Amino acid sequence: MANEGTAQDTQSWSSENKEVKLTPGKEENSSYASVTVEVNGMKKEFNWSFPKLEEPRVFYADITGDGKEEAVIIFNTGRGTGLSIDEIHVLNSKDLSEIKVQSYQEIVADQIETKVTRKNNETLAIKVKSQGKEYQFDYHVPDLNFKQDKLSFGGVINYGLENQKIISRLGASVGVSPQYVGDFNVTYKFDPAKNELIADQITFVPSADNK
Repeated sequence: MANEGTAQDTQSWSSENKEVKLTPGKEENSSYASVTVEVNGMKKEFNWSFPKLEEPRVFYADITGDGKEEAVIIFNTGRGTGLSIDEIHVLNSKDLSEIKVQSYQEIVADQIETKVTRKNNETLAIKVKSQGKEYQFDYHVPDLNFKQDKLSFGGVINYGLENQKIISRLGASVGVSPQYVGDFNVTYKFDPAKNELIADQITFVPSADNK
């Protein structure tokens, strides 16, 4: 089971059983501009930046399936109305080299198709296709005054761990001020040839108003 950490004091965070420790370094205004990661006594500095008000989440779990745990660190780098953006880093616990996590942009480009069609002044017809599954629904938008032929991404990107696997939630929206019509939930798997965690399963969940 993944071990998630909490803040130990104002200057460091660690995984549940303290295998991974994260210590902020250089400060810039309201953010930390660097951090030092220590895993089982080995240390390495990274130029990762995150707001001081946001506590990192720190895990120690075998997410590659090789029987050896990795360090997983998740920051929230942006939060506000209609906005929640996480950044994730996965480190090999042997040498603290970083294992790439496939970006949401690559996943959207390669495995997600969306189409938005205007039906009338208050209704959009939305089609979604991913991994052979299709979803179609109407979405009500009062005073519809924008043109958009695909769903937009990037405002909500949240990561977590579940059953020793990385998961993410990608919000899909319409409008300039994002209105979220649903979420794409992604489960990742490790590709040893690429040394990368890539999208394995993708499901779409429409917003409560459209279920």
